[in-house]
Amino acid sequence: MAEEQQDGRMSFDEAVHYVQTHPDHSAFAAMPVFGERSEDAEQRAEGARVFVLRGNGTGSHEMLFIAGPFFANVFAAHETFAAADIPERVRELRFMPTRLDEEWLSGQMQFLIQNLVQASGAVAPEMPHYEAEIAHAEGEVAIPLSSIGGRGKGKP
Repeated sequence: MAEEQQDGRMSFDEAVHYVQTHPDHSAFAAMPVFGERSEDAEQRAEGARVFVLRGNGTGSHEMLFIAGPFFANVFAAHETFAAADIPERVRELRFMPTRLDEEWLSGQMQFLIQNLVQASGAVAPEMPHYEAEIAHAEGEVAIPLSSIGGRGKGKP
């Protein structure tokens, strides 16, 4: 628990308070999405689910839910939830303070996550610079779990 307290992330309630008191800021959490399990291959993330809390200008908050594969310009989901409609499972996640530029929502999933992490000010030395590496990317390339809060093989 002490490690959680010092990793820069906030509980859902802390994140809600943060976005309500800092209207130009957001908070996000991300979870890797894994493909089918294979016994002879290492399990790798194929995409992610990103949850972005932000103030809605009325003193309340809303959540953007963005999900999709890496290295694709199309998201599988891009929805906005009002405060009362945010699922209970999301309330169990830990969020990083950040800011959100709406332009980031039109790019690829790995760039969205990279931009959110960079805007948070978090140090993520193992986070690849995807824009420089995109020409060399292959289907099995995945974002490092440590950069998006994963807990290890197949367990978000």
